[in-house]
Amino acid sequence: MAMKIYTKTGDSGKTSLIGGTKVLKSNPRIEAYGTVDELNSHIGLVSDFCNDEHAKDILKEIQDRLFTIGSELACDPDKKINMPIPDLHESDVQLLEKEMDEMDKELPVMKNFILPGGSPSVSFMHVARCVCRRAERCCVNLMESDTEVNPLIIKYINRLSDYLFMLARYTGMKNNTPEITWKARV
Repeated sequence: MAMKIYTKTGDSGKTSLIGGTKVLKSNPRIEAYGTVDELNSHIGLVSDFCNDEHAKDILKEIQDRLFTIGSELACDPDKKINMPIPDLHESDVQLLEKEMDEMDKELPVMKNFILPGGSPSVSFMHVARCVCRRAERCCVNLMESDTEVNPLIIKYINRLSDYLFMLARYTGMKNNTPEITWKARV
């Protein structure tokens, strides 16, 4: 018989971290990895609307890294985990930086603030960027509550939001979608 997707163990508003510790579903650690999971879903949507094969490959790599981050955040930092958890590397951050540098070579210099939008693919990238910033805030909040958070996670997520901004601009440029500049009311 196949395993059922529902377990009923969370019906009381609690869930288990990797390591077995039960916590409320409102716990900052759950909020952090839940937001990373939400971001991963948005990255999937971005990839579905992306028409650049190289970018799609990078987005798939990013999704893998987000699973890595989610796994690490889901662990109880006070318990020894008896299963292999993938880890994040500085080279993961460097990949995002390299990709941004390559896009930047082709992009026009940004002289104004840019409003999100112009096409569905660009808009989805901006939504993912905003969710990424929220995931970053959740991780920083977790760290500020004296809970162990790998600093590389925060660095990666910070860089990822920059990457998504650059990808939105780059995608717009490649698809001849004009950037919508913000004109402040005076």
